[in-house]
Parts: sequence; structure tokens; C-alpha cells
Amino acid sequence: MNIARIPYYLRNPQKILFPLALKHPKLFPDKQFLKIIYRQLMGTELNLKHPRTFSEKLQWLKLYDRNPLYTQMVDKYEAKRYVANIIGDEYIIPTLTVYDSTKEIDIDALPDRFVLKCTHDSGSVAICKDKKTFKRDEAFAMLEKGLRKNFFWENREWPYKNVKPRIIAEAYLEDNATQELRDYKFFCFGGEVKALFIAEDRQGDEETKFDFFDADFHHLDIRNGHPNANVPPTKPHSFEKMKELAEKLSQGIPHLRVDFYEANGKIYFGELTFSHWSGFTPFEPEEWDLKFGQWLELPSKKRT
Repeated sequence: MNIARIPYYLRNPQKILFPLALKHPKLFPDKQFLKIIYRQLMGTELNLKHPRTFSEKLQWLKLYDRNPLYTQMVDKYEAKRYVANIIGDEYIIPTLTVYDSTKEIDIDALPDRFVLKCTHDSGSVAICKDKKTFKRDEAFAMLEKGLRKNFFWENREWPYKNVKPRIIAEAYLEDNATQELRDYKFFCFGGEVKALFIAEDRQGDEETKFDFFDADFHHLDIRNGHPNANVPPTKPHSFEKMKELAEKLSQGIPHLRVDFYEANGKIYFGELTFSHWSGFTPFEPEEWDLKFGQWLELPSKKRT
């Protein structure tokens, strides 16, 4: 470090704390880490004593709502059994097999189209639409990198801390009407759907699109992480059923995002998420962060 810069860093500690927290997250206790990251990404101080916004309350929940059941709920393999016990096997994407490492994967034994994903993190996904063009080495390198990390340390999302790192192979799904697989993501508060967004263009060359709707499928003026589509997506055929299932799965939980797919008129469970964008992505307009926060009633503090 340039000694002449020391007074600058003393006046602006965030300039050195943020990159240090990203590079060496284990150096920081959970609360301090969240405050550093929140200040940099959200542009304001994190209020944990009296949280008001959705983003603030998600940080509070990371620290003080640590139900052991949450670990099973975010495990992409174990969650299927959890969800099936509540809403039934017919909504579960078939698991072809599960592996502890890429060395166990026999591509020849899999169908021509399939999906490989890590069970313990977010984003470690390889999609094979055709074995002839599947970039096996790139996919395996990405999955092995995913297996080596503990997703908890990235944003302190506690449910992921003790998930066993594995890889699952799933059946490949595609909706014939849209030629893709849209995500329908329902924000549930205390077991009630209040809003949702639809994610599309997730596998193409264009940027992913997010379009938000209220519980009656009225389009909302919200941008959060990705732009809206030029033409808002239409209501899925199974919208009301998806709402019903989301509310069943979120009963008794302060906040849970329940994700579904609709492929050729049939509903499939996607995943359960406790911290949308980990609470580190601003809403536009800002008023929606407060509105979502008003829907989220925090439980009694269980941990300090």
C-alpha cells in the first residue's frame, strides 16, 4: 500500500474493507461482513436494529432466523423430497442420478439432453441440449469449481452453510410454446403470495429479462437486477395452481421465494430461496424495497 494513501483510507475505510471482505470473507464476523457488503452495493448503511426495507430484513433473517430445516430446503437434491412430501411427486423434475464428483459422471449413460447442477450453491449449472455439441470439459471444470466452494461465505446465506456438495443430473425440460423454460418466482410472506416475477431469455445470447407482477397478475413497474422484457410475458396457464402450491410450501415461514416452471401445460418445482439476490440488488423505483419490506414480518430473534 502507498503510505501516502493511508490518510485517505482512514477517512474512507469502506474503500479497503469491501475488497478485503470479498477476497477474504472468513476474516469478518457475519454481522460486520453484511454491513460492509450492504454499504457498498446498496449505497446506504445497514440498519439491523430497526430494519424497514426488504433488503435490510433479508440481512436480519440471515443472522437471526436459522431454522435447521432450511438446509434441506435449499439443497437441490434433498429439497425435492421435502417438496414432494407437501405437494406431491408429480411436480418434481426427475433426478437421473447424483454424483460426489465429475469423475463419477458417465455421459454415455445419460440421455441425449440433460441438466447437471451442483446441489449446494447458485449458478453452477450445465445444460446439454445435444451430446454432440456438449462442451464436456468446460462443464466439468465449472462444476468442480462449484464443488470446492461453500456458498455460505459469499453472502452469508446461512441455509447453504451445511449443504453437502454434490452434482445431480436431471431430465431436460423445454416448453414447446415458448421454446425455453421460463421461471415463475413467487414471493411468499407468511404463507401468502404477494408478488412474483417471470425470468425469461436465460439461455440465449440476450440479457435475461425479469418482469414483476402482483398476486393478481397485474404488471408492476419494477426493475431489479435485469431489465423488463419489451413485451411482458403472458399469464401462464397454471398460474392459480402455482400460487396455491407456493402458499402451501411457504406456510409458517416469514419469507420464502418459491420457483416453478411450466412445460407444456405441466407444473414443475424449481427451487426454494430465502434471500432473493441475497438482498444486495437495489429495486427501481426504491419504493418497492420498502413495500416488500412492509409485507415481511420478522419473527422473534433466535440468535445474536
